[in-house]
Amino acid sequence: MDIVGCYEFMAEPFHCDFGGRLFMGHLGNHMLNAADFHSSDRGFGMKYLMTIKRSWVLSRLAIEMTEMPEMYTRFNVETWVESAMRYFTSRNFAVVGTSPDPSKGGKKVYGYGRSIWAMIDTESRQPTDILAIDNGAINQWIEKDKACPIEKGGRVKIGDGAELVRTIDTFYNDVDINGHINSVKYIEHVLDLWDLEWYRSHRVKRFEIAYVAEAHAGDRLSFYREQVVGDSYNVRIVRQDGMECCRCKVTFF
Repeated sequence: MDIVGCYEFMAEPFHCDFGGRLFMGHLGNHMLNAADFHSSDRGFGMKYLMTIKRSWVLSRLAIEMTEMPEMYTRFNVETWVESAMRYFTSRNFAVVGTSPDPSKGGKKVYGYGRSIWAMIDTESRQPTDILAIDNGAINQWIEKDKACPIEKGGRVKIGDGAELVRTIDTFYNDVDINGHINSVKYIEHVLDLWDLEWYRSHRVKRFEIAYVAEAHAGDRLSFYREQVVGDSYNVRIVRQDGMECCRCKVTFF
């Protein structure tokens, strides 16, 4: 079995925006599915972890795209583990398709992703030792030499003057298998802070998100936005009790 996993997806029409290109949220789902396929095939995925009351949770995600796949386009998500420590592991992604240009070797690169994951005890909700799973089996699947030429997600700084843009309620469809608000749902809610007219002339170039605390169904989430420079914005998401759930940085082009 290869160290790098490669999984085919399609930009299905109802997963695309009004411009006929894949929604960022659906791309995020494809990346998370690829991560699960890769880890499950190699013995440390969710299917096994659930039997020992463990689960992967996403801590950070950065996606940077030069282009989104168009409707009906088939593409692959490549994924590999870059490093593993006791409480965190880093996993990278490449979104690739085919190119008719022979100079590109028949390969078209849409973009890349970087992610950081933690493993938690599903009862205590506390971090647990990744390397204790099957005597550190994850170490057999580390690939350090494959390039992922985008910056790692950095610390998102947002000032007290950030504008409250929207407050939303959360429901059944926001909750994932871990019982908290789904990682990708945050991405979708953040991108909804800009209206349709904005997206007629802008596309997402890079999206970074760092998860800080869990939110659950019934929580009210407030979104604070601050323009950094040009078409780059920072966003903070806060629960009704004042606890910050996550921070994001969105760059458009």
